[in-house]
Amino acid sequence: MENIKIFFQILVIFSLAPILPGIINRVKAKFAGRQGRSIFQLYFDLYKLINRGMVYPKVSGIIFKMAAPSVLAFTAASAVIMPFGGQSGLLSFSGDFLLIAYFLAFSRFLLILSAMDTSSAFEGMGASREAQFAVFAEPVFFMSMLTLSRITGETSVYGIFSKLSPDLWIQNAPVLSLITGSLFILLLCESSRVPFDDPDTHLELTMIHEVMILDNSGTDLAFMLYASYLKFWIYASFVSAIILPRHSDFFFSDSFIYMSGLFFTSVAAGVTESIMARVRLLRVPQFLLAAFSISVMAFVFQAVKG
Repeated sequence: MENIKIFFQILVIFSLAPILPGIINRVKAKFAGRQGRSIFQLYFDLYKLINRGMVYPKVSGIIFKMAAPSVLAFTAASAVIMPFGGQSGLLSFSGDFLLIAYFLAFSRFLLILSAMDTSSAFEGMGASREAQFAVFAEPVFFMSMLTLSRITGETSVYGIFSKLSPDLWIQNAPVLSLITGSLFILLLCESSRVPFDDPDTHLELTMIHEVMILDNSGTDLAFMLYASYLKFWIYASFVSAIILPRHSDFFFSDSFIYMSGLFFTSVAAGVTESIMARVRLLRVPQFLLAAFSISVMAFVFQAVKG
């Protein structure tokens, strides 16, 4: 039975990951007074790209050719570790959130190398920005997980998620609210969403993630885009687990609650993109430092309380 649950959750993660950005696009369209694209449009886009050939820059080498499948592989490995619906992931052990962070960091490293391997000034500029913002983003994740670990007394992602409950919210509402806010800011940054980045922009001077994959095409571009959808799923899962921490010990009921949290997180991201403008690049580190300060404040409050 456990194997069936793990197979089901992996199937759901890999099959439904593109829906979350689709929800964001639909919410943004509604705010703009448009009907917007279907939430399933990204599936058609991926199918179209997979059936197209790949074109490589003449100056690129083996790094560029291997980057897209490698980025997808490490991001997917992070996704299968994430708990789902009250069920642990494919792997669960003490400190497994460190492995998730390292997998995502290595996929970022490969993406940066891929952009630099094209010898493009624009892609190199995007790689430089990605590396700079990662320095500010990763401490937010570690401090948030450290605070959640202190609240729940657990050191694995599954242990932390399973100990989160409405009663814990009543006891630690200020701390959990601060952590939710810092993780939501991190979600927008790591998923290249407004106000940090704009996945729909076509101005190279202001792009970050999109400019790094300008030379990817066909299946490679599909891999890069799909990896970004999985990355959004991973970070949205942390927010979902905090805002809807109900566990009934019934797998399908808990899965529905978990997916509802992902839905509300996607809607919140869409609303945020609709009411906020993209900030200047020089202010992005300030936003991330603010998120880090919020997570540190949450940790201090919990430490004082404890």
